[in-house]
Amino acid sequence: MALIVKDRVKETTTTTGTGTLTLAGAADGFQSFSVVGDGNTTYYAIVSGNDWEVGVGTYTASGTTLSRDTVLESSNSGSAINLTAAADVFVTYPAERSVWTDANDDVNLPADLTTVGGVIAGAIFEHTNTITANYTITTGNNAISAGPLTVNSGVSVTVPSGSSWKVV
Repeated sequence: MALIVKDRVKETTTTTGTGTLTLAGAADGFQSFSVVGDGNTTYYAIVSGNDWEVGVGTYTASGTTLSRDTVLESSNSGSAINLTAAADVFVTYPAERSVWTDANDDVNLPADLTTVGGVIAGAIFEHTNTITANYTITTGNNAISAGPLTVNSGVSVTVPSGSSWKVV
């Protein structure tokens, strides 16, 4: 499914441990995770006391759960925090996944995006000529690259059914 980022989404959970969270309803003044949509992924943050975690999770409407698919950062050395008490869970936009322009209007990209290629400057997309990391095109999307290209040994580009990748 799709990666969805929404504003003012926050729920509580009383789930313990390091696994999938059962969500207990929206906090006052906030939306529930249902706005993300069943089966979609989102960036999330969990805060419980001094413990925190930021990651990518999948929302499931049946059971109103949020899986903790990939932990990006945490107060537990980058691993899932072990929840032992009530916690707040909310949608966020992690710094390491953000794209922004600096004071010189230079575009800054996440490190993992630049290893695949991708420096955007105005109306020009510039990329390296070697693919150095595995990449999967989002299902239902198409992709284009300028060639010639080299795909490093042991690295793959996955093109799902219904998508296409063109090298021009």
